[in-house]
Amino acid sequence: MSLLDPSLWSGKVGIGGWVSAAGGQRPVVEPATGDTLEHVGSGSAEDIARAAERAAAAQREWAATPYVERAAVLRRAGDLFVKHADEIHQWLVREAGSVPGKAAFETNLAAQECYEAAALVSRPFGELLPSAQPRLSMVRRVPVGVVGVIAPFNAPLVLATRSVAPALALGNAVVLKPDPRTAVCGGVAVMRVFEEAGLPAGVLAVVPGGAEAGHALVVDPHTRVISFTGSTAAGRKVGAVAAERLKRVHLELGGNSALIVLPDADLERAVTTAAWGAYFHQGQICMTTGRHLVHASIADEYAERLAHKAEQLTVGNPATDEVALGPIIDAAQRDKIHQLVTASVQGGARLAAGGTHQDLFYRPTVLTQVTDDTPAYAEEVFGPVAPIRAFADVDEAVGLATAGEYGLSLGIITRDVMHGLHVAERIPTGLVHINDQTVNDEALAPMGGMGASGTGVRFGGVANIDAFTETRWITVRAQEASYPI
Repeated sequence: MSLLDPSLWSGKVGIGGWVSAAGGQRPVVEPATGDTLEHVGSGSAEDIARAAERAAAAQREWAATPYVERAAVLRRAGDLFVKHADEIHQWLVREAGSVPGKAAFETNLAAQECYEAAALVSRPFGELLPSAQPRLSMVRRVPVGVVGVIAPFNAPLVLATRSVAPALALGNAVVLKPDPRTAVCGGVAVMRVFEEAGLPAGVLAVVPGGAEAGHALVVDPHTRVISFTGSTAAGRKVGAVAAERLKRVHLELGGNSALIVLPDADLERAVTTAAWGAYFHQGQICMTTGRHLVHASIADEYAERLAHKAEQLTVGNPATDEVALGPIIDAAQRDKIHQLVTASVQGGARLAAGGTHQDLFYRPTVLTQVTDDTPAYAEEVFGPVAPIRAFADVDEAVGLATAGEYGLSLGIITRDVMHGLHVAERIPTGLVHINDQTVNDEALAPMGGMGASGTGVRFGGVANIDAFTETRWITVRAQEASYPI
C-alpha cells in the first residue's frame, strides 16, 4: 500500500484515525484541468472541537514520552518524506499546481524541518537563576499544550510542516487545518507521514476546512497557541479573535517585497535572479519579488531584458509538460491578478510583457512606468507580475523600499557587498538577501516579517522554542520557608 493510498483517507478527516467529517466531503480539484482528483473530509466547527478535545487528552502522555523517543519519531518522519517524495510530488504538482522542481523543494524542506525539530528536543530546556533566598531558582520551558496550525495553499507541505514538526517535538499536540484547496499535499500527506513514523493516535489531527473551521480552531478552549500563515487581511482577523481570548498567535502574513538593483549590478545575472523571485510558483509566494527598484541608469535595459525573459518562459500543465510556470490556484485568484494588471495599465503603466491568460494559466508579466498609485505596485498581487520602478539614488531607493505597510523580505543586487549591507540596515524587513532575490527559506533559519507582514520572527531553529513553549519559574528549598506572621 502506498503512503497516500486514497482508500485510507478518501472523504475523511484525521481525528485519532481517519473518520467521517460532520461537515461532509469536498472534491480535490486539479487547477490545471479542473478534474476532480479525489475527495477529502470537509471540517466543520464540530469536527474541530472533536479534534481539539482528543488532542488535549493525548498531549500529556506525549509530553511525558522520553525525549529520545520523540526525537526518533521526528527523524523517522523526515526519512518518510524522503522515501515517499515521488508520491508526494505527484500531489503537489496536480493539486497545488507546482512545477516538479518546486515540489521537490517542498519535500526536501519538509524533511529538513523534521530533522531540525528532532534536534530541538535535546536542547537545554531551562536555566538556573541566582536568588537572594536560600533556594534553587530555575526557569523551565514547558509545552503549551495544544497548538492550532492554519496553513495556506501556496506551499502547503512546507508551511504546515514548519509549525507541526517543532510543535510536536517540543511535547505539544497539534490540530492542523490545511487550506481545503490543497488538503492532500498540505494535510493528508503530513498526517500519513506521522502515522507511519509512530506518532501516537490523537496527538496530531488534520481537519481541512474553510473560514468556519478556522474560526473554531482559534476560539476553541483547548488551543493555547495559534500558528497562522496566510493573507494579512485574514491574519488581522485571526489576531483579533485570539487576542480576545488571551491566546498567543504567530502570524506569518503577506508581503510586497522589494528587489533593489544598484547601478553596478551584473544585469544578466540580476535579471535571471529577478525572474525567479517574481515568477517562482506563479508568484504565489508571500516572499515574491513584488517591486523591482532599479537604478535609472540601467532601468530601461533591465526592463527590456526581463520582458524578453518573461516572453521565453513556458506556462502550462506541470503534470504533463515541462513548463516554468503552472496554473494559478483558482479562478478567483486569477481574476484578482488580472484586475490589478488591467487597472495598472489603465492608470498609466506600460505592459512590457504578459498580462494575458488562458484558463488558469497566467503569462509572466512585466510592467514599467509605474508610480506609487499603480495597483500592481502598491498592493500584493500574489501572481506572476513584476512592476519595475526607476530610482535616482540610494536615498530614493531606501524611501521606496520602506514605503508601504509590509516588511517581509528584501533583496539587494550589487557588486559592493558591504554597501549592500549598509543599504539593508536602513530598510526594516524580517529577511534580507544580498545578491539574491527575495524568496528563500531554510529549516534552521528564522522566518518572519515586520509590520503588516506578521508578528516578527516566529519559526525556524531555536525560534521554535519561543513559539511553542511556555516559561515557568520554579524554586526549591531544602526546608519549608518560615515567615514572620
